[in-house]
Amino acid sequence: MSRGTREILIDRRGTLRRAAVLTDGELTDLHIDRIDRPPLSGAVFLGRVARIAAGLDAAFVDIGTGAPGLLPAADVRPRARDARIGTLLRTGQPVLVQAKADSVGRKGALLTMDATLPGRFLVAAPFLDGITVSKRLGRGPERARLSALVRDAAPPGLGWIVRADAATADPGLVALEAEALAVAWRDAQRAAAGAAAPALLLPSPTAVARALVEQGGPGLTRIAVDGPEALAEVRAWCRDRAPDLERLARPHVDRVALFETGDLEQEISALMEPLVPLPDGGSLVIERTEALTAIDVNGGEKGNALATNLAAAREIARQLRLRNVGGIVVVDFINLDRAGEREQLIQALSGAVSEDPGNTHVYGMSRLGLVEMTRQRRGPALADLAGPLEP
Repeated sequence: MSRGTREILIDRRGTLRRAAVLTDGELTDLHIDRIDRPPLSGAVFLGRVARIAAGLDAAFVDIGTGAPGLLPAADVRPRARDARIGTLLRTGQPVLVQAKADSVGRKGALLTMDATLPGRFLVAAPFLDGITVSKRLGRGPERARLSALVRDAAPPGLGWIVRADAATADPGLVALEAEALAVAWRDAQRAAAGAAAPALLLPSPTAVARALVEQGGPGLTRIAVDGPEALAEVRAWCRDRAPDLERLARPHVDRVALFETGDLEQEISALMEPLVPLPDGGSLVIERTEALTAIDVNGGEKGNALATNLAAAREIARQLRLRNVGGIVVVDFINLDRAGEREQLIQALSGAVSEDPGNTHVYGMSRLGLVEMTRQRRGPALADLAGPLEP
């Protein structure tokens, strides 16, 4: 999916905060959260170890949100290699943790002590040694240049991951973002020193912040904001983190609500339905269970199997992003007899998900013709936002 020319549409109505991203006029990303029930993913807590689960090689940690979160031994920091959870933590111990994924069903949030704070150009990684440059930037002098830029601009004491958009960014903006991320982490540490567990130290990024971080790079042409509260939030975030974007933020002044233009509201509502039409008359049926998400591809009357599957691959990548589907995904494509066509389909699907910020992996086709995928959980799925999505 191409980055293309993008605009971000933002509104804040009732308990909903929404940010829709249009790429070349098509809805490609959607961020929604509830102001009265913020997501956990990305939030930093001072938790308290409630129970050691030796069989899971993990600890259940009370973070003050109801069900305790799960902290695997692999996510404890610092950690000796191959050490078991019982040698790393003890019941009642306070721990600084970050939610990697929201609670799902009866399961609490998935936690890590290896916290990261993402920005447009950098990711602050307190437990990472040195500077890591995005693989998208290849090898050679450009990687060395970016490493040197961050080494000179970033405050000491933190590790850094350099994102691909840093390659074309103003060095002053990179330095400003590094300072903002470092301040946020220092604030969390100071809050932890004076808090009693469990306590929230750093809230999760809002839907607006997530959209601006992920889509605020080259190609963004407009940030349209409906409502004075939402506009104030956007401008405050930009002044602190991205002053180059503040000029793009403009109030929506039309009598028609921002999300009512171009049938956007109806398109968002359709994301709650299992049936997704395809251009050639085929369709997808998306069904979610507690264990996984199953997607069935149905052929149209006139389309051939390969063409329908290729169209389905593109739409599946889009639907996963828009619905914020996480975890295991199994796709039942229309059967293809030729090995070359099956390989073409897998390559097309892999390419379609390659720019997904959700870190999606395609594992190939099984003997039953099923394609297995995983996608990183990033906040609650759209289906988990209880109540109507229209404000």
